[in-house]
Amino acid sequence: MHVTYSCPDCERSTRAELTPTTAEVRCNFCRHVTDVPTNAFADSAVRRCVVCPSTDLFVRKDFPQRLGVLTVGLGILGSSIAWYYSKIYITYAILFATAALDLVLYWVVPNALMCYRCGAHYREVPGLDEFEPFNLETHERYRQQAIRLAERRK
Repeated sequence: MHVTYSCPDCERSTRAELTPTTAEVRCNFCRHVTDVPTNAFADSAVRRCVVCPSTDLFVRKDFPQRLGVLTVGLGILGSSIAWYYSKIYITYAILFATAALDLVLYWVVPNALMCYRCGAHYREVPGLDEFEPFNLETHERYRQQAIRLAERRK
């Protein structure tokens, strides 16, 4: 398994391999070392974020959201143009093709684990079914906390 995270020192996105025996992760750019907490793994599975002190993790599809929105937007645009020219069958064909592509991606793309607090992205993690999907209330709690901390720093 591996983690992609924003380095706390240089704030660049970096990737590190993880095993249950990993003691530290090192930034590929500034070489900043982040110690992995001792309780981060249990039974070879991630139990908490290895980058920050958060224990709130959620499961999502490992697919770029912007690409998904672009695909749906192009489907809507294409079907709208076909509708304008009274090509009803082409309109529905575009809409059904977009929906079929979305369904295929849903079944093909694997899940990933993400941290609410720091946004660390864990791939190829065993035991994902033990985690809940995205929760807006938990996300908002961390978002508000980040805003308050930023205001305090000013």
